[in-house]
Amino acid sequence: MTSSTLPSLFGDEPEKPAASEAASPPAVPASAPEKALKAPEPARPHEPSIVDAGYGASSIEVLEGLEPVRKRPGMYIGGTDEKALHHLFAEVLDNAMDEAVAGHAKAIWVELDKDGYLSVRDDGRGIPVDPHPKYPGKSALEVVMTMLHSGGKFSGKAYETSGGLHGVGISVVNALSEKLEVTVWRDGFEWRQSFSKGHKLTDVEQVGPSKKKGTLERFLPDPEIFGAEARFKPARLYRMAKAKAYLFRGVQIFWKCAAELIQDQTPAEDKFYFPNGLADYLAERVKDTETLGDIFSGRVERKGEAGAVEWAVVWSGAGFGEHDGFCQSYCNTIPTPDGGTHEAGLRAALTRSLKGYAEMTGDKRGGLITAEDVAAYAGIVISVFIRNPEFQGQTKDRLSSSDAQRLVEKALADPFDHWLTSAPKQADRILQFIVERAEERLKRRKDKEVQRASATRKLRLPGKLSDCARQDAIGTELFIVEGDSAGGSAKQGRNRNTQAILPLRGKILNVASATGDKARQNAELSDLGLALGVQPGAKFKDTDLRYERIIIMTDADVDGAHIASLLITFFYRTMPGIIRNGNLFLAMPPLYRLSHGGKTFYARDDAHRAELIAKEFKGKKPEIGRFKGLGEMMASQLKETTMDPKTRTLARVTLPHDEEDVQDLVETLMGRKPELRFRYIQDHAEFVTDDLDV
Repeated sequence: MTSSTLPSLFGDEPEKPAASEAASPPAVPASAPEKALKAPEPARPHEPSIVDAGYGASSIEVLEGLEPVRKRPGMYIGGTDEKALHHLFAEVLDNAMDEAVAGHAKAIWVELDKDGYLSVRDDGRGIPVDPHPKYPGKSALEVVMTMLHSGGKFSGKAYETSGGLHGVGISVVNALSEKLEVTVWRDGFEWRQSFSKGHKLTDVEQVGPSKKKGTLERFLPDPEIFGAEARFKPARLYRMAKAKAYLFRGVQIFWKCAAELIQDQTPAEDKFYFPNGLADYLAERVKDTETLGDIFSGRVERKGEAGAVEWAVVWSGAGFGEHDGFCQSYCNTIPTPDGGTHEAGLRAALTRSLKGYAEMTGDKRGGLITAEDVAAYAGIVISVFIRNPEFQGQTKDRLSSSDAQRLVEKALADPFDHWLTSAPKQADRILQFIVERAEERLKRRKDKEVQRASATRKLRLPGKLSDCARQDAIGTELFIVEGDSAGGSAKQGRNRNTQAILPLRGKILNVASATGDKARQNAELSDLGLALGVQPGAKFKDTDLRYERIIIMTDADVDGAHIASLLITFFYRTMPGIIRNGNLFLAMPPLYRLSHGGKTFYARDDAHRAELIAKEFKGKKPEIGRFKGLGEMMASQLKETTMDPKTRTLARVTLPHDEEDVQDLVETLMGRKPELRFRYIQDHAEFVTDDLDV
């Protein structure tokens, strides 16, 4: 098992960028000089040949057209599960919304019919159908539908802002659809073309004259990709369409669904139109919640900067249902569930204005306020429209454009200042509440420092733990390492003030298949619990945790991945709060060291090694050293590549929204029933590569 076998538990956000060049390379024997004009000696009968006769030019695959999408759909839509299936709808709906945002469409029609076909139509300009100048014999419509990285959103001439960036959205939908039909109304005619699995079935045909305008895309997802039982969920489509209507107040979205497909309260027909945009959305969401004041909302458009910001914010002393606060953010109508720079800009603007208001009213406690205090009990919705946004990943879950932060901060600064001063009683109530939250936060921090200092004195800490010097848990890290050899290197390479080291002897007990008594009697797990300062199960308290981060640091091989999976299983089964609170991480040690001409780089895996050779060495042949384990690395190398917060990469272990899937996966892979593991391996064997590091 490799670390990639637990994708549902791993976050996709590295904490820091990895270092690319080492300061102190280890001693690696130089290769012998080549002898000129000498033919290689044939392999002796008793020695294996260095040439693999089964690997030649014919072994190199070239994926053309949309084949890469069908071969690796996860690279384009994040997987093949229900979320990925509905991402197809998001891609098509985004195109229609881009027409509306650009001012060319006023209405969008969404329909799910009884046969499972989903249709999205807009009254925009219609996809061009004339011959493409770069591809003679192909219409622009065919190019857009069958070629990756094609579209009208690269130059900014056709769309000033858009959700599509890479020109892959609709072509990906086409590639992953069993059937897809496009109808275009443009230039006084109706045009039509059909496709299947990314290939055209017909040429673009002129159906007849028409006064309509726009584009209709009707498609059926391919069961070969998503499974025979995969179906669109009407309720989910309904929510997605409604959310889009809130994001652009000038558009109407009409919803229709075959009645026989609906199994809940989702209406068969509806119309979405919200003239007040996000303010309407937030008012609907918090209608049953007691708030500290009115909704602060607005929209600012800066034409010179080709950017616009719309927001709605409200505070509640009791929180919002299951959450104290929430923030929903969007960029060019694309949801960004992992946040990003636009959220950071909003929090910074709100915090700055509240501090300024506190200073103006003579409340010196305003200096205690942080952005986290401001957002803790706030309901926030923010939407930005910017040119050329930068996201992390094709599915655009996190916005990384620095321009967005500056745009939002400037847009909110004056409106929020005026909002606060125009209603002083309301502003005072909100300020007092946030200041009290800040004081509570500081008190908890101080109490935690005292508790940790006391616990450090009283606890019987395990003898093999090399603890850090800092008494406060904030900023401290515990590295759980594999074996005494790796532990020795880690102790030499650590920051003694903030980093603690706990070596483990071999593979720990699998708590998913062990009895409770056996787990409690296990010495390794007992030492781990003592080092952390917390108790398992119902007695777990996050305030007892002695370290801010727990980092699993194992070798970059199969055994290391197995140990990591056993530790993750231990935390998930006995202390899930550590994962839910974001305290658990995986270190990402390198597997290879590459050096040539004074340049040294470290590669995480084979793919990264190939990427570095192509990018950094550009055809030159570097010396390649392979680390058999962390214990082989010099302390300075381990520090630079894996432990130093300035240069390392960490993967945060997270849980998806649907934890039942995780429970099922843990039981299947780690539980007591080997037949479940065998069935899982059989079902997923096609995804296993033939170069496993065993």
